[in-house]
Amino acid sequence: MDPVAALDEIASLLERERASRYRSKAFRTASAAIAGLAPGQLRDPAALRRVPGVGASTLAVIQQALAGEVPDYLAELRARHDVPADPAGLRMLLRGDLHAHSEWSDGTASIELMARSARSLGHEYLALTDHSPRLRIARGLSPERLREQLEVVAGESRQGFTLLSGIEVDILDDGALDQEPDLLDELDIVVASAHSSLRMDAAAMTRRFVAAVSNPRTNVLGHVTGRLVEGDRGTRPPSSFDAGAVFSACAEHGVAVEINSRPERQDPPDELLAIALAAGCLFSIDSDAHAPGQLSLLDYGAARAEAAGIPPERIVTTWPLARLREWASERR
Repeated sequence: MDPVAALDEIASLLERERASRYRSKAFRTASAAIAGLAPGQLRDPAALRRVPGVGASTLAVIQQALAGEVPDYLAELRARHDVPADPAGLRMLLRGDLHAHSEWSDGTASIELMARSARSLGHEYLALTDHSPRLRIARGLSPERLREQLEVVAGESRQGFTLLSGIEVDILDDGALDQEPDLLDELDIVVASAHSSLRMDAAAMTRRFVAAVSNPRTNVLGHVTGRLVEGDRGTRPPSSFDAGAVFSACAEHGVAVEINSRPERQDPPDELLAIALAAGCLFSIDSDAHAPGQLSLLDYGAARAEAAGIPPERIVTTWPLARLREWASERR
């Protein structure tokens, strides 16, 4: 087995289960460290121990892979993960993902690695949506940094794959979007999400969301309730708002309601998915990936959408790129 591939797969599976970023980073670092080594160096344990970034755990993986074995740690991770070998049903119809982060904000990987990982999953497109300035804890992008990022994004598209420019823009307390309007106009995709004041009075939260989705620059309403149902961050109750009013506004303005695929979010809850479906909303099944291995979390979002009976044609991430671009730009 190729040791670089083994290390990368271990990192991806650790990322998928939202393990500590330090654990997954150790395997990505080792993968990068040995990628250019000659075969003789790879098979010399003493030489490998002197390579910065290769430790005891990663050395064991490399040696087992070179011996033609599936490394024990990789076998353990594969056994406890339910990643389907071949996508089926609604998952098979998804062409891309409109919500992902890089190390420019609170993600763990480079833009290039996120794009390469999306291509390896068969994505036709991925929107890079790092955070906006207000979210300082997540290193939200100032207008200057976002403009700099746009130059990097422009160089990552390949034949059959497009990296879309985007942002996960914070919805401010009054419903305004946390970025310069002219700069938002330059982006392919704008995901608007609330990250603060999540316990706001229901009437005020309703006004906040309606204002945000009424903004012609908003394409997707991200993880609408803000709830957490599991995971290292603990649990958090959903925000309170008039779901009928918010989803009616989404339908009126052609804004997609995000089905956030992260297992700790499962947002919107099933009962709100039913309200959004009845309101005539569009949907976007997104990974909200903060690491390459989390791009595969789309499996979970697709399963939830399928269980909710959402027609594929109302899911914008099943659309071809040309149709997606037309929808995303038609209100601006």
